[in-house]
Amino acid sequence: MGFALLSVAALIATLGSKSAPHSKAGEIVPAANMNVARSGHTATLLRDGTVLVTGGMLRNGDFTATAETYDPATSRFTPTKNMTTARVGSAAALLPSGKVLIVGGWYVTDTAEIYDPATRTFAATMKMSQKRARPTATLLNDGTVLITGGEVNSDTLAATASAEIFDERVGKFTPVSAMHMPRSTHTATLLTDGRVLIVGGAKGREEVTDTAEIYDPGTRSFTLVGRMSVPRYKHAACLLGDGSVLVVGGSDEKDWKGAYDSAEVFDPRKNAFAAAGRMSEGRFKLPPEAAAVGGKIVVFGGAAGAAVYDEKSRKFESVEASADTERFYPSATALKDGRVLLAGGYPKHPPFDATRSAWLFVPAN
Repeated sequence: MGFALLSVAALIATLGSKSAPHSKAGEIVPAANMNVARSGHTATLLRDGTVLVTGGMLRNGDFTATAETYDPATSRFTPTKNMTTARVGSAAALLPSGKVLIVGGWYVTDTAEIYDPATRTFAATMKMSQKRARPTATLLNDGTVLITGGEVNSDTLAATASAEIFDERVGKFTPVSAMHMPRSTHTATLLTDGRVLIVGGAKGREEVTDTAEIYDPGTRSFTLVGRMSVPRYKHAACLLGDGSVLVVGGSDEKDWKGAYDSAEVFDPRKNAFAAAGRMSEGRFKLPPEAAAVGGKIVVFGGAAGAAVYDEKSRKFESVEASADTERFYPSATALKDGRVLLAGGYPKHPPFDATRSAWLFVPAN
């Protein structure tokens, strides 16, 4: 991967920064700052290799409707037109047309909108059947998008078990059978056979579940599968090369005091979870989808630097980032050139303001 050495050298020279020490997995280096400080935002890889970053918050209650795109070729963020609604904790999915669907978020809303990369603008689309904050949005093999769960009450944080499908061809949301239990801050991972694995989440304040279920697009219904070793929410998940799913980090109902360093792998052939090693420290408030690059899974957020899972060795390695601190609810997006864009998040200590900072994970040769 010879491009990495040249791009990193050029980037460091431009920014006048020193990179973090090398590890076996790779290194984290600074990228250009975003135009707006954000946490709890979405980041979606577009067809042209750029990344759309939408919404988020500077601090509690200070939500933004701004959006911007990152170009890996120039390492620059460029503002787009604003969204129709300020959103944090929304979900996004790349549509077959190359446009991006953004749904839900705080304050709890049933609104949705679509970003058009050709015009760099957003337009409202039909509302969902249910208000949702922190739901999931998963592009299915037939080109529709599965929307699951999310919080419906900002005071109790009560979640919904409802689910629906968005069809871009008609611009319409259609309810499907509900999940077996309410979930928010859960994960949804498209399996190789076209089904979707739904893992963990919270049913309400201090009600975290260890359950998992699978959505079958053929029947438009959910089936409960094996339980995890522990309840998890605010975790991350990622499809592995062998068709299994890595579920990593998160927390139990103790939230800040219950962050996990553990991970487990779901085998869809056995419908069961198995232990998958440990990180060097607990991590939660993660991007719901970990970034996969070249057999390595990058877990960013919840602690300084990143934890990288190697599919071959089935072990985690820590990767430090220079002048970094813990970041909660950042984003991690695998780029087409094999790097990972890491952006935003908020720190553990006051004043808790989100950052404009962004970084690049560069895998080792």
